[in-house]
Amino acid sequence: MSVRSTLLAPARWLHARPRLLRGLVAVLVVAAATTVGLALGVWNSVCRTCPSVAQIFVWEPKQSTQILDVEGRLVGELALERRTPVSIENLPPHVGQAFVAVEDRRFYGHDGLDARGLLRGGFNLVTGRWNAGGGSTITQQLARNMFQSEVGFVERLERKLKEMQVALELERVYEKDQILEAYINQINYGPGWWGIETAAQRYYGKPAAELDVDEAAMLAAVINLPGRYSPFRNPDLALQRRNLVLGLMGQEGYLDRAQVEEYRARPLPTEPQGGSSTSIAPYFVEWVRDQLDQRYGSQLYEAGYRVHTTLNLEMQRRAVDAMGRGFDRVEALPGFTHPEYAEVIEAGGTEGTESRYLQGMFVAMSPDGDIRALIGGRDFGDSKFNRATQALRQPGSAFKPFVYAAAIASDIPASHVVFDSPIRLEQEGQEPWSPRNYDGEFHGPTTMREGLRRSLNLVAVKVGLEVGVETVAQYAQRMGIETAIPRVPAMTIGAADVIPMQVVTAYAPLANGGARVLPRAIVRVEDANGRVLWETEQERTQVLDTLEVAIVRDMMRGVVDGGTAFTVRSPDLGNLPYEIPAAGKTGTTNDATDVWFVGFTPDLLAGVWFGFDRPTKIRTGATGGQDAAPVWGEFMRSLYIGDAALLETPPPWALPEELVRRQVDGESGKLATDWCPPARVYDEIFIPGTEPTEPCDLHGPGAHGGLIGRSVGDSLPDSLDVGVDPEFRF
Repeated sequence: MSVRSTLLAPARWLHARPRLLRGLVAVLVVAAATTVGLALGVWNSVCRTCPSVAQIFVWEPKQSTQILDVEGRLVGELALERRTPVSIENLPPHVGQAFVAVEDRRFYGHDGLDARGLLRGGFNLVTGRWNAGGGSTITQQLARNMFQSEVGFVERLERKLKEMQVALELERVYEKDQILEAYINQINYGPGWWGIETAAQRYYGKPAAELDVDEAAMLAAVINLPGRYSPFRNPDLALQRRNLVLGLMGQEGYLDRAQVEEYRARPLPTEPQGGSSTSIAPYFVEWVRDQLDQRYGSQLYEAGYRVHTTLNLEMQRRAVDAMGRGFDRVEALPGFTHPEYAEVIEAGGTEGTESRYLQGMFVAMSPDGDIRALIGGRDFGDSKFNRATQALRQPGSAFKPFVYAAAIASDIPASHVVFDSPIRLEQEGQEPWSPRNYDGEFHGPTTMREGLRRSLNLVAVKVGLEVGVETVAQYAQRMGIETAIPRVPAMTIGAADVIPMQVVTAYAPLANGGARVLPRAIVRVEDANGRVLWETEQERTQVLDTLEVAIVRDMMRGVVDGGTAFTVRSPDLGNLPYEIPAAGKTGTTNDATDVWFVGFTPDLLAGVWFGFDRPTKIRTGATGGQDAAPVWGEFMRSLYIGDAALLETPPPWALPEELVRRQVDGESGKLATDWCPPARVYDEIFIPGTEPTEPCDLHGPGAHGGLIGRSVGDSLPDSLDVGVDPEFRF
């Protein structure tokens, strides 16, 4: 068959079957009419739930929840979106031009829909490329940004039709500049930075009315994908995108070639500007948000609540300053060989959940448990993991006050003498455990007071064994430790993993007279009209007798005034004057992976921790006394000393009159005599009935020449099977 015959064959076939042809035409007509009818029906019905465009200038974002400090100062805000609208008349022309050039260059010529864009968008829909974009004018983008719940962001045909109808209606009601103004005031420019005014302040630290051409181009560039084109996280991509916008502005005639090149040569911002109080306490704000989210859900972000918290904004600032100097000091010490914070951030920051640079936490609270300052890490933007409330770390010797509190409560006096000598603890199926002191030395007969002051591990272990590890664990839990505490001897020197916030809170009974408290961040929540929705009360549970507290606190005062935490008082480090009463305890874990100091004055309790997210030796010689205690001292000094002091100098702690005072010999623990060396004689305090009654018989005529009297060194055999858990470090 010829080509011509082939082409004519269908025509002959149709000519031969006229009835069939007429039927086919009828079907096509009906189908076309039905399609048109359905399309019109869909078009007319799809926007039954579309919003009224009259809202464009009466629209207001949902009200943010304000987080306020103890004095009513703004700490932060919780909201899905925060905006400060600005009139386009107050903006330089190049601001609007930058957005038009990159987002919708035919903006001033269409009626809300762009034919070329529609064809491109339609092709994407037909081919199933739902997320390929295309087809949305500035007016359409405004439609879906203003009315998210009605129009929605899901890429589907219904959304596109709604978006188109709202866009057409917006164009019918408003002028182009009004639409452009609404658009640049609604869109997202970064993490919580909605609207041109907020963006200008955060990126450049200036009002939007003062934006230069390159700055306007950068803001127009970033809105496409704020995370991807952030100059703070991806400066190379951000530069390419900004320069693209400048080039498009040149193509549209807004800039000449020389201007394009001039503005392309200008640098991008390198860090957020226009900082507010929000950045001072991000870990605290997030901790509060988590507590409130469980109670109020989505209303938290739109109902305009006012949350009155316990935080003191000025104390928080001083904690941030002290920790910043502490980080720098530790990184500058000999033996610190890890990547420094600045290097890691410059290289792109943390990948995964564990940061590679030195981390830390700081918590300050009133003796009643009200949080005054909280730092959960070094950089909230890089790592939101809160090391104060979420981390599990070994407290090392910072755990020892619980051992001595249990001992004092068990009627063992502070003058009780323990032989600081080797001990070998057998473990079934394991190597024997022989704890050591930090200095590797043994110090012979030592009182409990001296053992705590010098943080001698062997003294703490032997006291813990005498009291009973079960008793020690119960006292630690009664005072505030809620994590599991294995009943093994290594626990007595801080081998169990604990949450740092709980360690600080567990010191509260020693600071407040014996009451366990819970850490409190929220005082009350008010609605937008000031009506109280929720109010909290601080609960106190007495867990220690006031006489017991007075003795342990006095022992811990010696740690600060002349013990392992002497750096608190050192003029070159903490520099806290002796007239400020202070007590506390250092902590250093095995292989110097964690360093601590937790302490208190009559007004305030605070704890400091440094370490790496993945437990790693900080440096050779790292200790709580050298690395953490100076931060605590600097912080407390800033509160009590100088013209900007926040607290008045408190009087020394008064010892209860019921306590018995005796002069004792520090080698025997018995009543001192004229024969005892003056250097060994000191004044001790006792709960009535626990004071010594026999004179020292180690010195003078008739002396035995060795320690006489009950001591752990005498009462325990050289070898014990106590079931030490080998997984615990000390």
